[in-house]
This record gives sequence, structure tokens and C-alpha cells, in this order.
Amino acid sequence: MSIFFSQTSHSQIYEVGVFGGGSNFIGDIGSTSYIAPSDPALGLILKWNRSPRHSWRVSLIYSDLKGSDSKSDDPRRKERNYAFDSNLLEISAGMEYTFWDFDLHTSGLKAVPYLYSGIAIANHDNYYFDAAGTYTSEGTDSWAFGIPMALGVKSNITNHLILGFEIGARYTFSDELDGSVPDSEGLEAFSFGNINSNDWYVFTGFTLTYTFGQRPCYCNF
Repeated sequence: MSIFFSQTSHSQIYEVGVFGGGSNFIGDIGSTSYIAPSDPALGLILKWNRSPRHSWRVSLIYSDLKGSDSKSDDPRRKERNYAFDSNLLEISAGMEYTFWDFDLHTSGLKAVPYLYSGIAIANHDNYYFDAAGTYTSEGTDSWAFGIPMALGVKSNITNHLILGFEIGARYTFSDELDGSVPDSEGLEAFSFGNINSNDWYVFTGFTLTYTFGQRPCYCNF
């Protein structure tokens, strides 16, 4: 972080755009594959490019997050045959850092890899599996805090359009996304799975952003 803040700002421009791709879940239900986008994920992205090497970034992404034991390689999960379907709305904010300069005010095609991390909060419905294995709604929803960790590559395709592709894993501080741990204290008896391992979900897809704003000003950060 000290390296980021010590840099001189070479530009003050903004990006606004969309994210489109897929999501997959990693937890106590469903496939154990780390990257297996199976359900659509759509969102909006806003960036503030503070230098050719780093940007502040905010995103809003929605996905119909699902998991099914029938898609697992674990025979015990296949036999159990649980499945869940939960609406997930994530708000994320943090820093995007490129491995080398990505100066949008110079001519020519540029492509750079980048890393993104920060803090995320996701809203999801609360469910549990009853004694008969039925996926049952609790009639409430919760917010799960998490840490996004994304690796991607982006390139300018016109003077104002930037196309990117990224894979972003989210580690959450919750074990409730798949219904394996009920939110209500009165339903603790219906908990199952590894209670010492929290849930993950992954967004894989493309970003398309439009750049606008001031020309380079060479002002201090």
C-alpha cells in the first residue's frame, strides 16, 4: 500500500461499464471445482484511475447462485443429492493494480494483467434443509462480508473502450450461503457439513468499460 500511495498521479480519468459472465459456488453442497461458471452473473463497474498502475474500483454484481450435489465428483454428495438456489447481490470496493503502466493517454494498443482486491458484502436469502432433506426458506435474508481476489487482463479496443477478462474468487466470513448452517438459532440442529470452512463463490467473465474525464494533470496523490 505504501508503494501505491507514493506514486505520482499521471491521470485523473474514470471508467464506467458492465460485467457479464458466470458464477459458481464452493462450499458444503455441489461441485468442488474451483472455476466452473454455470449460472449467469451481471453487474456494473465504476473505476477511478489514480495512476497508470492503480485504480479505485466499485462494483455491483447480481447472480442466481446455485449448487447441486448431482454435479459433484464426491459419491457421498451424489447420494445425499441436496441442491440450493439463492439470489445473491454483491457490492464490492477496493483497488485494482496493473503489473505495468496502463496509460490511456498514449496511442497504440495496450494489454496488461491486473490484480484486484478489497472488501465485499453480499446479500443472500436464508434457507435450511429440514429432517426430510427439503430445501426450506427461513423467510429472511442476511449480509455476508467477504474478501474479493481477482486476476484478469484488460486491453483498450478503441480510444474510449476497454475490454477485460477476469476470474474473481470471493472468500466469505459466512457458512450460510448454501443452507448448510441456518441463520436462526432455533434451527441449529439442521446444520451439516464442515462448520470450520466458510463458503466461497467465484465470478468469471468479461468487463467492458467506457473511459472519460480529465487529461493528465501530474498532480500529487
